Amino acid sequence: MPQLPGELEHQNGAAYLPDGERPYYQPVGNEETVFKAAYRQGLSLVLKGPTGCGKTRFVEAMAHDLRRPLITVACHDDLTTADLVGRYLLRGDETVWVDGPLTRAVREGAICYLDEVVEARQDTTVVLHPLADYRRQLPIERLGVTLDAAPGFGLVVSYNPGYQSVLKDLKDSTRQRMVAIEFGFPTPEVEEGIVAREAGIEPAVAAELVRFGQAVRRLETGGLREVASTRVLIAAGRLIAEGLSMRDAALAAIAGPLTDDAVVGRGLAEMIDVYLTAPH
Repeated sequence: MPQLPGELEHQNGAAYLPDGERPYYQPVGNEETVFKAAYRQGLSLVLKGPTGCGKTRFVEAMAHDLRRPLITVACHDDLTTADLVGRYLLRGDETVWVDGPLTRAVREGAICYLDEVVEARQDTTVVLHPLADYRRQLPIERLGVTLDAAPGFGLVVSYNPGYQSVLKDLKDSTRQRMVAIEFGFPTPEVEEGIVAREAGIEPAVAAELVRFGQAVRRLETGGLREVASTRVLIAAGRLIAEGLSMRDAALAAIAGPLTDDAVVGRGLAEMIDVYLTAPH
C-alpha cells in the first residue's frame, strides 16, 4: 500500500519522510555533491567508513534535500531475500502478499538504505544486482513479476571496511555496480562543533571530548572492538548535559562500549583521568 503524505510506516524497515527540519549533517568534503550527482543519474551508492562517523545521518540529510522518502534496513546475519523483497503471510483466512522494504522503495520511488550490508548473507545481496545497474529492476520470483523502479528510487548501502573480516565483504560484482563515497571522522574543529550541537554542551567541553576521542583512535591494541566514534562522544556529551561528571560520562558512554577487556578498560580509564580534567 502506498504511503500517504505525512505517514511514517515502520513495518519491514524504518521509513522516514523528508518533511520538517533537515537532519543535522556537517559535510567534510564533496560527499553531498557526489551523492546528489549519482542519484540524479540513477546510480547506486556504497558508503564506506567507520561505525558512528555519520553515514546514516548523511543519508537522512540527502533524502531531505532530494525530497524523497527514505526506507532504512539494518542488515544482519539472518536477513533473507524474503525479508527484503516480501513474502506471503496469513491474514485471517487468506494468504496475502506483503512487500518487503526493498520492494516498497522500488514501487514508491523511495531511497532504500541498507545499513551494514555485508552483515547480510551474500545470496541475499545478489538480489540487488539488477537494481544497482542500468536495468533498475527487481525480479520477484514468488510473484512471477519484474518491477521497474519508480522514478525517484535510489539504492544506498554502507559498511565498515576496517571492521569487517575478509569473510564479510561486498562481492566485486556488487561493488562495481556502485559509486563509492569514503567516510572518515571529521577534523577536530568540525567534530567539536558537531558534538557541542548534538549533545547541547559548551564548546570547551566538546573540545575535551574530541581530544580524548582522537587519543583513543591513535591507540594500537587488539582489545578495542572499535575506535571512539563521533556517536559515542555525543553520547558522553549528553550525559554531561544531564549533570554527570566528565569522567563518569566518558566511562559509561565511551570506555564501556569500546571494550570488554579488563586491562584495556583500565587503560582507557587512566586516559580519561589524563584527558578529561574539567569539573562538570
